[in-house]
Amino acid sequence: MGTVGAACFLSGGIVRAQQLGGVFESLNSVGPLQPPDDNGLMLPLGFQSRVIARTGEAPVGLPGYTWHPAPDGGACFATQDGGWIYVSNSEMRSNEGGVGALRFNANGEKVDAYSILENTSINCAGGPTPWGTWLSCEEFANGQVYECDPLGIEPAVVRPALGTFRHEAACVDLANNCIYLTEDVPAGCFYRFVSEKGLPDLTSGRLEVASVIEQEGKNFIVWHEIKDPLATQQATRLQVAEATAFRGGEGIAIHAGKAYFTTKHDNRVWRYDTSTQQIEILYDFATSSNPILSGVDNVVITPAGDVLVAEDGGDMQIVVITPDNKIFPIVQVMGHERSEVTGPAFDPSYQRLYFSSQRGSLGSSHAGMTFEISRITS
Repeated sequence: MGTVGAACFLSGGIVRAQQLGGVFESLNSVGPLQPPDDNGLMLPLGFQSRVIARTGEAPVGLPGYTWHPAPDGGACFATQDGGWIYVSNSEMRSNEGGVGALRFNANGEKVDAYSILENTSINCAGGPTPWGTWLSCEEFANGQVYECDPLGIEPAVVRPALGTFRHEAACVDLANNCIYLTEDVPAGCFYRFVSEKGLPDLTSGRLEVASVIEQEGKNFIVWHEIKDPLATQQATRLQVAEATAFRGGEGIAIHAGKAYFTTKHDNRVWRYDTSTQQIEILYDFATSSNPILSGVDNVVITPAGDVLVAEDGGDMQIVVITPDNKIFPIVQVMGHERSEVTGPAFDPSYQRLYFSSQRGSLGSSHAGMTFEISRITS
């Protein structure tokens, strides 16, 4: 078991339990968006927003960690004291990226902010692990995956066994002892890492790439091993002739044995059944009867199976796809036309939704804003 994984898995600092009963557990009854609030967010009736962090400002006061530029992928982790931590990537180049963390107490008050990864590049998305760590993905040709401790106690560890390529996002499939990975290249691939010693060990294993085949009118994935996951001689996506190209892999999340991921150059949301190996298109902008979702990017899923997709551009919305295929926005950011919505994540009780506008209203990487949405209680 790797250092970070072992520390977080065994220390009890991060807990897995989720308190159910939250307003965001199921979104089937959410109403239409209302006019913008004071923060420029259009929300359903009965919801409110607050800005919890801004690039270059200290979220809990000076002296302290100033919130990073270009906030991107994020996730929440429950803590032993009943609070939680929201982690957020920084998609900056030239070793100026990394991951910041914002800690809340049980009352939802900000109590600390700090860095959990530094001196990395273009940290785009990633994914939380069930053992309480954050996988931060670098989105460039020689990009790596870093396993990070949300508490900031254990140093982050690079995980080269997960491959060298333009990483976008990752999600953990404990039942099948693997991690699925997307690649942000116009003709990128869909990968999985199978742990040699069993998850949560990420030190060694087998990196595989997906090949889509058709059988009796349905599409299925066949996995092929990549012999050189470090890409020392040839890019990973080019090593297996049978590999299927996906048009710009973006966010990915898993729920009830199905992995959902997006591809931005064809505006599609895919669903992969991890037990049957079947893959299908859940949403396609070109053919949808309600094509309101474009610029598909980060993904998060509710306990009820609602798939939330953040838009990179588009209408600057987070759009919901329900299990019965209803499609509607749950939030829209106004006045941030040169930005993108990033890092959607729920707190452990599903009472709050966090996300960022990566470049804010100024369209600059140094103008990011991070928001919290919750139900109005009074």
